[in-house]
Amino acid sequence: MRDFIAFVAAGVAEIFRGGRRYWTWMAVLALLAGIGLACYVTQLRHGLVVTGMSDQVSWGFYIANFAFLVGVAAAAVLLVIPAYLFHRQDVKAVVLLGEGLAVAAVIAAMMFVLVDLGRIDRAWHLIPFIGRFNWPQSLLAWDVVVLNGYLALNLAIPLYVHFCHWRGEQPVLKAYFPFVVLAMFWAISIHTVTAFLFSANAARPLWHTALLGPRFIASAFASGPALIILALLAIRRYTDYPIRQSVIHLLALVMTVSLQISVFFVIAELFTDFYNETSHAASIRYLFLGLHGAAGLKPWIWAAVLLNCAALAILMVNPLRERQTTLNLACGLAIVGIWTEKGMGLVVPGFIPTPLGEVFEYQPTAIELGIALGIWAVAAMIFTALAKASIAIELGQVRRAGVTPTAPRRDTHDGAAAPVGH
Repeated sequence: MRDFIAFVAAGVAEIFRGGRRYWTWMAVLALLAGIGLACYVTQLRHGLVVTGMSDQVSWGFYIANFAFLVGVAAAAVLLVIPAYLFHRQDVKAVVLLGEGLAVAAVIAAMMFVLVDLGRIDRAWHLIPFIGRFNWPQSLLAWDVVVLNGYLALNLAIPLYVHFCHWRGEQPVLKAYFPFVVLAMFWAISIHTVTAFLFSANAARPLWHTALLGPRFIASAFASGPALIILALLAIRRYTDYPIRQSVIHLLALVMTVSLQISVFFVIAELFTDFYNETSHAASIRYLFLGLHGAAGLKPWIWAAVLLNCAALAILMVNPLRERQTTLNLACGLAIVGIWTEKGMGLVVPGFIPTPLGEVFEYQPTAIELGIALGIWAVAAMIFTALAKASIAIELGQVRRAGVTPTAPRRDTHDGAAAPVGH
């Protein structure tokens, strides 16, 4: 226990060490988080009336971000599978960074749920055996279980591996591999359960489709790798941590295939809805064409279509996908496009029109935007802190007293260094 406390203390100490560039980045994120906190205090003081939500549109910008971030968290499994099942050492070198991103994404997703509650004093109902949890009947309760379980797995596995490396020891694969396998299946469950939360609602025809689960997974496996790629490229540029180009190529290929599948699923939905118009098509018609003179979400969905198509066009051309500048552009377009399509193009129009055929439009307010910006800033701070401590431990810069730091070894395959312990 004494060693573990010293390990945690060393990791925390490393987070508070850094140069001017590091502290400038953290200061900017802290400022944005402060703006979000100020907006949240305003929401607490006045209630959800300061948001664009209403009795008719009860899920808005917050749940849109929640749905997207759950997908980002689930996409960390795309590093775990090749690392541990196919023994890709180049991927194994960065898998802990991917799990750190998953931790940040899950925490941010749960923060969006908390701010969506309106009254924070009701959050205790989300705690099993304490609040009115209504498990296993409620899919909301299932979502709480799978998210917290996934968070625990993505914290426990890296902690064990890093603790062993900090002590100068090799982690015992048999000790944590069962949890790695469990995390693989759990990653799929967190997004499918979220999808089932929507699709099980028969009163909302837009969501009531069996295709929603696969559609969520496909979009997650497109947007998640996009964010991971940008994070890894930033780490490679601003730190000494060795990240091989083969990892970037693998993630880009997975992103390309997943985005193709995601676009196909959307096209399949549109064909079904517009070929034979039913009650299911009312929300789609409002979304893409407007309904009864209302078309508030039409700019959002058409922007998502253009962004996703532009990203896919870049990714499907091999020279463009392999060039860093165009790959960065494609990742940025895909992230914004999928976020818009999954959030403002799916969550919100599920309420428009109402089951009675009434149209109540929704647009996020400045308060919602400020809170969302603050939560994203907190997520970025969490990932930055976790990545900094992880890199220092893996490079041998942080070790238990008496353990001789070992320099990263060189790999003769492509000249890239591989971290100690892998």
